Amino acid sequence: MPVMSAGLLVYRVVPGARAEFEVLIAHMGGPFWAGKSEGAWTIPKGEFDPDEESALDAARREFVEELGVDPPAGDYAPLGTFAYSSGKRIVVFVVVGADFAPVEFTYGTFDLEWPSGSGTRAGFPEVDQARWVPEREARDLLVKGQRPALEALAARLAEAADTA
Repeated sequence: MPVMSAGLLVYRVVPGARAEFEVLIAHMGGPFWAGKSEGAWTIPKGEFDPDEESALDAARREFVEELGVDPPAGDYAPLGTFAYSSGKRIVVFVVVGADFAPVEFTYGTFDLEWPSGSGTRAGFPEVDQARWVPEREARDLLVKGQRPALEALAARLAEAADTA
């Protein structure tokens, strides 16, 4: 069975703009991602065991673990399951975050041997910043495996705008 992750793609529609939206994404922490921007951002997400936890529960839990705040209240809709080139799969849920404006985030941490091979372990934030980003900018910032989720959300919002 492939490694499974679940995440929340929080979005808000830009007022007065037809199908334009912003997403809340986070820059990955740790020494590997330091100083990188393009392809170094992520949907708040994390791994889960489907035999022990639902994807939605995992997505909500990981949001809190990574950002240190509760996710926005609202109706969570499944967006789809997307495969990374590594074979890992991510189940993505969307929720409107129009009123979601935490004053500050408290990022979760992980331990890593750094520098590699040194025998010294250090703590690093899972993510080191999170912010609202216009959809067009997010296309370049997100890791490649998550870009199809952004495209799926854009298609869903464009369809909804066309039927409105």
